[in-house]
Amino acid sequence: MAQTAAQNRHQVLDRLLNPVRDILTPEVARAIADLRADQVTQDRIEDLAHRHHEGQLAPEELAEYEALVSGANLIAVLQAKARSVLNRSRA
Repeated sequence: MAQTAAQNRHQVLDRLLNPVRDILTPEVARAIADLRADQVTQDRIEDLAHRHHEGQLAPEELAEYEALVSGANLIAVLQAKARSVLNRSRA
């Protein structure tokens, strides 16, 4: 069965981020797991998302939105890796 694009991206991110996970201390893992966007950034993402769904983004705003979403997705994967470190340290 052929891999989906999402599965392929997941495997690529795993290859890139597993070595990072392997060197995280519990303290750094906790800081990463707790990381949140500041309010200005969160407000910007929400504004762009709303206008994106309405089809109202200029090309440069769409590029900004895509970069923010990609960055947020990368951080989410890194946070999952950090939580796995924390779960491992509790066991």
